[in-house]
Amino acid sequence: MPIPPATPLAAPAGVTRPDPHPARTAAAADRPVVLVTGGARRIGRAICEALAGAGWRVAVHHRRSGDAAQALVAQLQAAGVEAAAFAADLADEAQCRALLPAVLARFGRADAVVNNASLFEHDEVASFSYAAMERHWRANTAPAIVLAQALHNHLHSARVAGSGRGGVVVNLLDQKLWNPNPDHLSYTLSKAALQAATTMLAMALAPVLRVVAVAPGVTLHSGDMDDAEFAAAHRMTPLGRSSTPQDVAQAVAYLLAAPAVTGTTLLVDGGQHLQAQPRDVLFLTRAANDTPQTD
Repeated sequence: MPIPPATPLAAPAGVTRPDPHPARTAAAADRPVVLVTGGARRIGRAICEALAGAGWRVAVHHRRSGDAAQALVAQLQAAGVEAAAFAADLADEAQCRALLPAVLARFGRADAVVNNASLFEHDEVASFSYAAMERHWRANTAPAIVLAQALHNHLHSARVAGSGRGGVVVNLLDQKLWNPNPDHLSYTLSKAALQAATTMLAMALAPVLRVVAVAPGVTLHSGDMDDAEFAAAHRMTPLGRSSTPQDVAQAVAYLLAAPAVTGTTLLVDGGQHLQAQPRDVLFLTRAANDTPQTD
């Protein structure tokens, strides 16, 4: 079933939802606004929470996690943070292009986009298809470019009108771009394209926008990974631990506040990119478990 175009979560019919903090409205209008795609769950949720704590107003994007998005918005509002949720299928160009205008209509401004939403399906050379590549490209690469374009257009217009504000785009990549293996082929190619786009967008959209990236390591369970496999995979780094959602969120918060940084990637992976791994860590941990023990 198609997902409706991006709109804030509305109050029930006939009900006007009051501002939970009316006395703060004027002051809040001066606070910057960040759109976090895939913000309702997992790493995206941690990013929203960290940025809310750093003084940002937060637009929480989701595709189908409406309940989780609304719960996060309620949590942030209870803490005195202005927040709203927006539904959009970013693989649909029309819905993607409608997302930032919906954020602007709700908050009156936008200052940053964190492109966190991602599709992660397994394929390899033997199972590669145009369809798999297109799914990953439409989810992981094209939306980040469209949203950067939209944010640049908004802030460029604001500058022409007299505002000196600049903006920031943060793209979520993957440490495996520095430590490649042939698993998750279409996903990896889509992230490699996003890495290249980060550089090109930083060049094309300066000085209005800074464009940067964060590349996490093993951060959360993926696929059918169980707890023991995740714990083993998380330890497979020079530091003996990979990234947590909070590590990634802290890196994003730093980049949003670093005015001299653009066109580069911060790897947050416990050093995983420093050691070659011939396959995805899920398969490496399972191979280790299957290896007979010797005395």
